[in-house]
Amino acid sequence: MAQVEAATERIVAADPETVFDTLADYKEGRPKLLPEHFSEYEVREGGDGEGTLVHWKLQATSKRVRDCLLEVTEPTDGQLVEKDRNSSMVTTWTVTPAGEGRSKVVVTSVWNGAGGIGGFFERTFAPKGLGRIYDAVLAKLAAEVEK
Repeated sequence: MAQVEAATERIVAADPETVFDTLADYKEGRPKLLPEHFSEYEVREGGDGEGTLVHWKLQATSKRVRDCLLEVTEPTDGQLVEKDRNSSMVTTWTVTPAGEGRSKVVVTSVWNGAGGIGGFFERTFAPKGLGRIYDAVLAKLAAEVEK
């Protein structure tokens, strides 16, 4: 099983604290950022960063739906880590300053991919597809915090 990684980033015209707080607000902020690929969104514990337990279904393709139950930690300032209890997927959101009133947001997901020919296709196509989904999340984030 090879590790698969999907990553994308965006510069947002808002200060890092505002950007991070919006991402870490799983009750009000995060739901506004999710494109149509996400369904059955539910905060089960917490709701503000560290200690949050959140559920959603992620429809990566027309046939592939992941049932995600994510534990959220904040290992360092400006970083949220979402570990899926239902799979090996770990998604890390990192927000850093990018000049006056600007932030760089990087989102990276890694997971253990399948073996064989299925794994080949997963390693080839899944990062691009997930990258497009995260691009949509980051576009909604920018629209939300740049108001």
